[in-house]
Amino acid sequence: MQKLSLELLEERIGYKFKNIALLKQAITHSSFTNEQRINKLKDYERLEFLGDAILELVSSEFLFHEYENTREGELTKMRASMVCEPSLAFCARELELGEFLLLGKGEENTGGRKRDSITSDAMEAVIGAIYLDGGMEHAKAFINRFILSDLEDKQLFYDSKTNLQELIQGKLRKEFHYELLEETGPEHDKTFCVEVTMEGEVIGKGQGRTKKAAEQEAAYEALLLLRERGIRK
Repeated sequence: MQKLSLELLEERIGYKFKNIALLKQAITHSSFTNEQRINKLKDYERLEFLGDAILELVSSEFLFHEYENTREGELTKMRASMVCEPSLAFCARELELGEFLLLGKGEENTGGRKRDSITSDAMEAVIGAIYLDGGMEHAKAFINRFILSDLEDKQLFYDSKTNLQELIQGKLRKEFHYELLEETGPEHDKTFCVEVTMEGEVIGKGQGRTKKAAEQEAAYEALLLLRERGIRK
């Protein structure tokens, strides 16, 4: 079963591993390894460390060439928004990476499979695994395909709350606010549902494991709606 899952993940990421153990390590959380009394597996933390450095280099090179007239300070802010935890988790959701993770029972039961901190770390671990298995060229291809592609939409998501505030208050000169509709689930695994309204009209809704994440999704939905109406920054 696990072999099929790994093969499916290879199809998703578009890379065939020579050493499949590296991919298995990249999706193995420490909570899973801690439960293994026999045949203890390595977790993804060291691969994540490596992948983080590779991602920073590749994204820096991309921004350097893509935005030739942008100063260093602005490039640094752009890079930070592209490789932060919510952004990488957003990319991981497109791959459904969380479905492939090996988690301990406790982490599984508390919603770890959908937790941004875990899926974003696993995303970096996959980059590290690809680099070790196939070199920088393949790692860069993965980053370009899944993190640096469709950048306009992703940038809209990464900075959605800031973008929405600038658009509504700056350009439209209207008032808006977020409202928490409900929070469900046990204390350790809550889901928050938020809507954003502009002068009485609901323009976006979002869900998330934190109120901030739910607001970010609501803001992103609102930006897409306003863009359909021809309203942009």
